[in-house]
Amino acid sequence: MSIRAVVLDIGSVLEVIDESVFPGPWEQRLGLGHGGFGRAVDMHGDGLAGDPGLGRVSEAEIRAHWMARLHLDDAAADELMRDYWRWYCGTLDQHLFDWFAALRPRFRTAILSNSSPGAREQEGQWGFATITDDLIYSHEVGLAKPDPAIYELTRSRIGVRADEIVFLDDVAENVAAARACGWHAVLHVDARQSIADVERVIAELALSPDGA
Repeated sequence: MSIRAVVLDIGSVLEVIDESVFPGPWEQRLGLGHGGFGRAVDMHGDGLAGDPGLGRVSEAEIRAHWMARLHLDDAAADELMRDYWRWYCGTLDQHLFDWFAALRPRFRTAILSNSSPGAREQEGQWGFATITDDLIYSHEVGLAKPDPAIYELTRSRIGVRADEIVFLDDVAENVAAARACGWHAVLHVDARQSIADVERVIAELALSPDGA
């Protein structure tokens, strides 16, 4: 057994997220108080037809929902969405990106992300599609981590066995779910540490008795 595929998460892994960008400034601007944005928009209550992360509503429906809940005009709603995507996409972790890009063609590479409608278009600025064999966005496939089904979908799309994958994610629950599906998985700490941890998995399996 040896590693044939490396799969990474995006948010807080390939992207460095600045939590001061959103929604804090909007909570202050609208007088909502800390945590007030989430309570005001009530994403899992009434007003939305379903879970955005599973693709059951569109980006336009999210915008309209936030606009109505927060009593914004069109200009303010546009500004809100710009700030949201600026926060969502963060800044690229160039060190991790360059390492990930250099894995091909030795390994198959893929991204597995719990996402919101519009993520592929907004994150296109980073060029993820140019360095991977596949991008699996939860809102496009109607499945989300830690559902075992999304790990199996990813495995089948990249065409390897579960035990031939090493996965990097910043959420412990998602790492545990990947391991339960037979993947090798590493909890993201920072680029330097995570690269070392993934490379250690690759090296150890290459040296195992059944490694190829």
